[in-house]
Amino acid sequence: MQIMITRRFLPTIALILSGCAGAHESYPSLAKRPVESAPMAEAPAAPLPVPADEKLKAQISQLTSQAQSGGANFDKAYASADRAVNSAGRASVSSDAWVAAQVAISAAESARNDSVSALASLDTLFIERSNAVADGSEKGGVADIDAARASVLSMVDSQNDRIDALKNRLPQP
Repeated sequence: MQIMITRRFLPTIALILSGCAGAHESYPSLAKRPVESAPMAEAPAAPLPVPADEKLKAQISQLTSQAQSGGANFDKAYASADRAVNSAGRASVSSDAWVAAQVAISAAESARNDSVSALASLDTLFIERSNAVADGSEKGGVADIDAARASVLSMVDSQNDRIDALKNRLPQP
């Protein structure tokens, strides 16, 4: 019985050992190559952002003002919606208080349209300006637009979170 087991494993052992045999010189050297010792070139400095021209600054300012106006409108509508949701308390779905709270939430969502519209316009302006700078037809202003976009995006995200919090306080159908 042991002879049979040995005969079965003998070819397997021979194959395994044949993988270990061979010329050791066929593998690449792990020594440091000359190119790895060569001095490294310094990366070129990033170009300084070019500020926006006066026309673009006025456009950015107008869109930022529109977003802030939408934010103020939203804050007023949110206060009303918050009171309506508090009044609805544990009211059942489709009760008068629940419906009034839903209507107030919808009014708050509508009040933020100026903010959302300004963000969409800034996004479009950013893409158009980035393409124009890449084409060479414009010189800069991308960083200015991006800063305004980040500010308005933060405002819109905050509005979204506040609306979601109001909705979560009401029972859902």
